[in-house]
Amino acid sequence: MIGIIGGSGFYDFIESEESENINTPFGATKYMIGNVAGTNVCFLPRHGSQHSIAPSQINYRANIFAALTLGVEYIIATNAVGSLRKEFEPGLLAVPNGILDFTSGRQSTFFDGSNIEIKIKSGKILTGVIHTDVTETLSHVIRTKIMTAATKLGHKIYNGGTIVVSNGPRFETPAEIKSYAILGADFVGMTSAPEVFLARELDIPYASLAVITNYGAGLQNSVNAEEVFTLFKNRISSVKEIIKLAISQ
Repeated sequence: MIGIIGGSGFYDFIESEESENINTPFGATKYMIGNVAGTNVCFLPRHGSQHSIAPSQINYRANIFAALTLGVEYIIATNAVGSLRKEFEPGLLAVPNGILDFTSGRQSTFFDGSNIEIKIKSGKILTGVIHTDVTETLSHVIRTKIMTAATKLGHKIYNGGTIVVSNGPRFETPAEIKSYAILGADFVGMTSAPEVFLARELDIPYASLAVITNYGAGLQNSVNAEEVFTLFKNRISSVKEIIKLAISQ
């Protein structure tokens, strides 16, 4: 089973699907289940089908735990991101390989000292306080599959880059954008954390296919949400065909 998590503007993926409501120790969520390229796939629009869930209100723990429950082997996520560098223009696709987490107030771990026992993907049973190694934060294997698929399809895509994750739902200030760039970030988004870290805790390889939808504040006159959604929508067919080819591999 391959898990696909859709970002802003990515609300459907599987043509013949059935929904499955899943209760977890961390709340309930719902995945769409079906088949893509001969592979069992589950799909989740992280903001809801009507984009009704703010980035800081997403139940990341329920979403990732449900993926484990479904037997997901890999997760491919999509993200709409802003660019912190002039050379990364809106419309460009990217496969980040690094993350800076500037979120706050989110439930960011399964292992917070509670007595819940979790059997992670590797088969180990973990409970209590667990310190997870995130050296390979974003899976090299999945990133390579995405890059190979995009290249075969002739898409311009950037391999690498660091994405900084802010709380949202507001866009960042020009001062924040400038400081993130100084720290070495290339893109800014609102949802990669704690999603990627929760997947790492459960031993589920995870990578992101990002669509650059705008320049960060200060690099363009203003940041307009409708323009962001429109650009992502214009790239959604490319995103879907890349993911479908990656799945087939």
